[in-house]
Amino acid sequence: MRLARERAKPLITQADLAARLQVEGLRLERVTISKIETGYREVTDVEAVAIAKVLGVTVSWLIGETEDSKGR
Repeated sequence: MRLARERAKPLITQADLAARLQVEGLRLERVTISKIETGYREVTDVEAVAIAKVLGVTVSWLIGETEDSKGR
């Protein structure tokens, strides 16, 4: 997730991601995003789908199944 945020142009901060997720109907605070990125909190399937959508990547890429962010 962090890598996708940092690769985005312009860069997506944790606060930006939290705001974008809220527009999608998923409320995650910036602190929660930080915990996810550092491995202190797991992600639900619903959260993974929303995060991938907002970041413009696939769920498979987020969980490390593919090297290409578009799922190829």
